[in-house]
Amino acid sequence: MKHRNIVFCNAISFALLILLVVSSPDVYGQQYDLLIQKGRVIDPKNNLDEVLDIAVKDGKIAKAGKNIPSEQAVKVINAKGFLVTPGLINIHTHVFVGSQPNTFADGVLSVSPDDFSFRSGITTVVDAGTSGWRNFPLFKKQVIDQSKTRILSFLNIFGAGLKGEWPALKGFPGLDDIDSNQMSEMIKQYPDYIVGIVIGHYHGKEWTPFDKGLRVANDRKIPIMVECLLPELPYEGILDRLRPGDIVTHAYQNVAERKPKPNDIRKPLVNEEGLIQPFVMKARDKGVLFDVGHGGAGFWFSQAVPAIRQGFLPNSFGMDLHRFSMNAGMKDMLNIMSKFMAIGMNLNEVIARATWLPAKSIQQYNLGNLSEGAPADIALLSIEQGKYGFVDAGGFKIEGNQKLQAELTIRDGKIVWDLNGIGAQNYLNTQ
Repeated sequence: MKHRNIVFCNAISFALLILLVVSSPDVYGQQYDLLIQKGRVIDPKNNLDEVLDIAVKDGKIAKAGKNIPSEQAVKVINAKGFLVTPGLINIHTHVFVGSQPNTFADGVLSVSPDDFSFRSGITTVVDAGTSGWRNFPLFKKQVIDQSKTRILSFLNIFGAGLKGEWPALKGFPGLDDIDSNQMSEMIKQYPDYIVGIVIGHYHGKEWTPFDKGLRVANDRKIPIMVECLLPELPYEGILDRLRPGDIVTHAYQNVAERKPKPNDIRKPLVNEEGLIQPFVMKARDKGVLFDVGHGGAGFWFSQAVPAIRQGFLPNSFGMDLHRFSMNAGMKDMLNIMSKFMAIGMNLNEVIARATWLPAKSIQQYNLGNLSEGAPADIALLSIEQGKYGFVDAGGFKIEGNQKLQAELTIRDGKIVWDLNGIGAQNYLNTQ
């Protein structure tokens, strides 16, 4: 009997061993969920620009290397001829979409992020102050928690966010709606989502929004984003108050062309001689960051072309995405990137400003790169050759001979956009 029990136990142990071996994917070499092969990998954080394979496991980057065997992955994507980059990051959007008419906060002037992100290679967006401390919880419940796109947020300096009616933001809250304690508590409550504070659409002459905003930003160690041309505050004074790491958006806007008026205190980036304003250079040397913030009216060739020629490059390609801008000169983020390539920036410069540089500016160091262990947010891009026109806010255009296009987008290791079926199985091969 004792011998029989030993034999039985050994048989059970052997069966369990066989079951374990058979069920282990590593036995068949499939330790990766996804393998992207033979693409030109551009990863600015890691100084990569070469043909490599990228392996993904459990929604994370598992390995970047040469000639990773196909047998080691459950699914293989041939990326030969494509660019492979980190998922793109758009740090200026308005995505607090809702049912309220003529408003951005919980309104129809914002847009649903999933409708416009993945098809442009974007995996992360940052809402630029559409919500404030009064309504951020609703924004999180209604949009952030319901979206596949990763959504972060700049908290508006005003508690109600962008609640006034467009275009004049009639009914916009007053200075009494700025509460430093409430802002600080909201940021403390949602540290994984709120990445900064934004000051924009402010029409007063007082510096109260800056005083209170900087107090909270210093306390929480987060950046402030500011619209560069507030109507009643001098641009030079705004830049003097900003700290290293703070962000100016609509950097290439030209209010003088858009709505000229006598004795306008708002100065553009480039002066009448076509030179960058000295106080702007001083701010950049101090460490202030400049975002495109294209939008429907925030980008002018009269500013961007001479600035780029003088080496004044943006730090990020914020779209200022909302209901109107997406159908105007802005189009989408890849169009902005292609536009700057037509002006004179090279491919690596624009990829850096769509991935790693914006990730650093919002202190999200796990994003915008393909380092081992980073979220598997990946974009496969093609460079289309031809004759293309790119339009600014004034209705002017320049022409270029190349344009970026998103072929495939991966978010947390899953394909969320596939323009031409790169990641799909060929139906005819199954017959």
